Amino acid sequence: MNGFEVAVRAEAALGEGPTWDAEGRRLIWIDILGSRVHTYEPDTGRRTVRATGQHVGAAKPRAGGGLVVNLRDGIGLYGPDGGSEGFRWLRREVVPGRRANDAAVAPDGALWAGTMRYDEAAGGGTLSRVAPDGTAETVLDDVAVSNGTGWSPDGRLMYYIDSPTRRVDVFDFDGRHATGRRPLVSVEDGAGFPDGLTVDADGCVWVALWDGGAVRRYTPSGRLDRVVELPVPRPTACAFGGDGLTDLYITTARTGLEAPHPLAGSVLVVPGAGKGLPQTPFAG
Repeated sequence: MNGFEVAVRAEAALGEGPTWDAEGRRLIWIDILGSRVHTYEPDTGRRTVRATGQHVGAAKPRAGGGLVVNLRDGIGLYGPDGGSEGFRWLRREVVPGRRANDAAVAPDGALWAGTMRYDEAAGGGTLSRVAPDGTAETVLDDVAVSNGTGWSPDGRLMYYIDSPTRRVDVFDFDGRHATGRRPLVSVEDGAGFPDGLTVDADGCVWVALWDGGAVRRYTPSGRLDRVVELPVPRPTACAFGGDGLTDLYITTARTGLEAPHPLAGSVLVVPGAGKGLPQTPFAG
């Protein structure tokens, strides 16, 4: 399966975290190492860039407008564009040598936020559930590179990636708690490392493969049934967006590459790739 197009030509060091903001009819994505939150409106081509002042692992829409951001030093909130709220910390937790990474909003509106050490040391990262009031519960405290998180269409399963394990794991989910962790997929040596993921309306899991130059779609049973080959070696994450949530947007990175492909760091899109699920905004 091919047929990608360039949605946003950019040179992001570590493009990540594409999220479709249905209310704003825009794609939100980030450059982690560039400390930037980007938006892109496919209808108009309009783009915006917001500097966060420190490394940012994820940015997701809030129910009342604005963004929740997973930052190096904790969870922050931005008010609606043009509003008076500006920025404030929801939860600040400074850990030397550690930064934020991927995050996702659960069906109940809580943020599941990951962290990792800059040296990617095993056991140095976490996955936490952050409630709308900022109360946090550490769910996993022994991960290396906390990455893709998502939920099945019925909300009864949660998928999760700790990239160095080369696995996509699945948990039972009761609306708040994730239990019964087990492997869904193991990515073979030489195919790259699983990074970000998204779940489609069929319950299939789309996984970006860092150093694998591809995005794969796995069925709920873990069977590989589609592959999107890409010219860039480091796709980082994917999400459905656009009218009908049928277009698959893919962020990419150029960090660490001696001779980056001209499209490394850009946002790519596969029109009509499938059917995504509406994304719940953060309830805080």
